[in-house]
Amino acid sequence: MTSQSHCHSCGMPVESGPYCQHCTDDTGALQSFEERVSRMGQFMKRQSPGLSDVDARAKSIEYMASMPAWQDHPEIQKRMGVKS
Repeated sequence: MTSQSHCHSCGMPVESGPYCQHCTDDTGALQSFEERVSRMGQFMKRQSPGLSDVDARAKSIEYMASMPAWQDHPEIQKRMGVKS
């Protein structure tokens, strides 16, 4: 039986490593915050075709704020009201 965990960036199931194939570049490194926000927004718009770009971005950032990979990112900290 394979032990499965979840991507620290998006929450998708992964069998090994902290990130899924959708959140990493060709070298296996985590994609940039902006790239992940953009790609997650595109995914959300496919799921909810009437969703505006602005709302898709806001929902993406809101979701990403709950993921371990982004907890300390300045954009998340700013939106959460954390002072640096």
